[in-house]
Amino acid sequence: MLELNNVEATYSDVILALKGISLTVDQGQCVALLGANGAGKSTTLKSISGTIQSEDGAVTGGSITLDGQVITNMEASDVVRRGMIHVMEGRRVLRHMTVEQNLVVGGHMVRSGAEMQKRLDHVYALMPRLNDLKDRTAGFMSGGEQQLLLIGRAVMAAPKLIIIDEPSLGLAPLMIKDVFTVLKRLKDEGTTFLLVEQNSAAAFGIADYAYVMENGRIVLDGPADKMAQNEDVKEFYLGITSEGDRKSYRDVKHYRRRKRWLG
Repeated sequence: MLELNNVEATYSDVILALKGISLTVDQGQCVALLGANGAGKSTTLKSISGTIQSEDGAVTGGSITLDGQVITNMEASDVVRRGMIHVMEGRRVLRHMTVEQNLVVGGHMVRSGAEMQKRLDHVYALMPRLNDLKDRTAGFMSGGEQQLLLIGRAVMAAPKLIIIDEPSLGLAPLMIKDVFTVLKRLKDEGTTFLLVEQNSAAAFGIADYAYVMENGRIVLDGPADKMAQNEDVKEFYLGITSEGDRKSYRDVKHYRRRKRWLG
């Protein structure tokens, strides 16, 4: 469905942020993209969706295809029309609108009232909490409720593929569980996902395949169940050492010194 082949991305014509990224997301899969802050994960999503252009960036090498069609440097609105929705980091709800008004905006390409209601009913069935809050002004919702709203707004577009950036960021554990339960339900319905996430344990809970990024490059990839057992991934992304102990993420020098996957 989605394929990146040796993609390079540059900001302001001088800052090379992606250095030859290649990855594939097959239909019906959830693919996780893991890595530390600054690794290039968000830039990868922005390059795919075309939103990088709004930040003085561009894909300057390689190609991106969706369902066999080249979408490299395509306008973001045209990418949406081809069935991809980008749920960006930062919970960008329309703060002065109600929950239901936000959802209707997500379905703005729907032409009939009956279809709009059908999609609203689908979202409310997936996330009953949004149904309970449908008249609430979005700006007064909690962070977790806003994250659910963003997912619901994406679902209103009936996308083939959702690319989603850090859905668990800043959320309490119970709300993280709720968010990933919704993502798992959508996956079971056939929605394809490319998921950027620093909460690796949550990501591995729904992912079929995973890639690890570092300094603008893919440094490791494999089936999610095997990646979850990889000693380096366990130590540096799940915080568990080979002896089964929890590791401090502050041990940055040790981390930079090892990087066995680059050897």
